[in-house]
Amino acid sequence: MATLQTMLFSSPLSHSSQKPHPFLPGLKSGTVWHSLRSSFSGQALTTLISRQNQRLKTSRAFTLTIQMVKPTIQFIPGKDEQTIPDVKLTKSRDGTNGMAIFRFDQPSVFDSSGEVGDITGFFMIDDEGTLQSVDVSAKFVNGRPAGIEAKYVMRTPKDWDRFMRFMERYANVNGLQFVKS
Repeated sequence: MATLQTMLFSSPLSHSSQKPHPFLPGLKSGTVWHSLRSSFSGQALTTLISRQNQRLKTSRAFTLTIQMVKPTIQFIPGKDEQTIPDVKLTKSRDGTNGMAIFRFDQPSVFDSSGEVGDITGFFMIDDEGTLQSVDVSAKFVNGRPAGIEAKYVMRTPKDWDRFMRFMERYANVNGLQFVKS
């Protein structure tokens, strides 16, 4: 049960109030917020929680729904990038800051940017929320778009840890592996 509570309330899709649920002590009630621009492509998990009320001698059942978001990268909100990038990580000697450089060769965003809209930034989305950067540059060869380079700067150890959690999820979904140079 502790695992389900952690997953439910760490999700950006849930909004929890500070009042515990009257029938489930210790479990905060939450509401799932839906976004029209969401590209939810994860898996919704549902589990049944029941608890007997000893005074009333009745049984009440509650359903707890957990939405898990597939980690994705987007340049245009709502449009997932299909190209898998090469990622280079750098970290300062004292470990207080670092940078991730993503290089996309022939990204799919070029195929649909005219229909869907302009590139507005670099968004890394997972079940904890969104990491974003506006440090995005395109590479052109003979006047045609050929690639994108995006930089994400981590200024604190907390930022580094959050980024590494995203990368671990993204790597697991896309079959990437870490190679130390």
